Amino acid sequence: MTGAPALAACLHSLRAVVFDTDGVITDSARVHAAAWKGAFDPVLAAAGGQRPFDPVDDYLRHVDGRSRQDGAAAFLHSRGLDLPLGDPDDAPGTETVRAVAARKDELFTASLRAHGIATWPGTVRLLRALRSRRVPCAAVSASRHATELLTAAEVLPLFRAVVDGNEARRLRLPGKPDPALFVEAARRLGVPARDAAVVEDALAGVEAGRRGGFGLVVGVDRTAGPDSAAALRRHGADVVVTDPGELLTSGEGR
Repeated sequence: MTGAPALAACLHSLRAVVFDTDGVITDSARVHAAAWKGAFDPVLAAAGGQRPFDPVDDYLRHVDGRSRQDGAAAFLHSRGLDLPLGDPDDAPGTETVRAVAARKDELFTASLRAHGIATWPGTVRLLRALRSRRVPCAAVSASRHATELLTAAEVLPLFRAVVDGNEARRLRLPGKPDPALFVEAARRLGVPARDAAVVEDALAGVEAGRRGGFGLVVGVDRTAGPDSAAALRRHGADVVVTDPGELLTSGEGR
């Protein structure tokens, strides 16, 4: 007879879990990647001799898990393009880093409003199992849209705290791979980092979890590429799964 899902052994000694949002909770990483491609490709075309933005490799290496401004700057620098930073109120465009970031946000917002965002079922199952065991959870994201995404996906009540891009800006928290976002989330849950887990799909986020001294860092390998799991481990993942639902067992014999 099969009982209720049980938590994997690696979670048993932990008192809280902090989840990244894009790609871990919501199926929004591909939408972010497509928006970045729409923002970057005109810049690359104008520069000449540049290959287009790769929504898998370039996204994971340079922008995933970072704030819009940091991601835009990191990718452009990787291609040898040193655009001026620009002003915070730059209109969407191609002339400055902030204009490119604003264009990405414009494209992402349009897609979000037109199509919505789905959640990953395995993650939702894990969240519900943690809630049934009174293990508090937090959601973290560099995106200012994270709370909006979680609300639209009807999973916001599963989290005791959310630290999104708006909170990061208000508190002047540095972005990943600095652990500040995760540490702030653990603080809001009232649990020291050493007693909490981080669940993250971005290399920068996995590194942030390790730097923050979290008790467990779970890398989520959605791409299952030839080197993706190894890269997550190199950046600090203790455990790598293809979906957070793998952190549940059948509960048989319990």
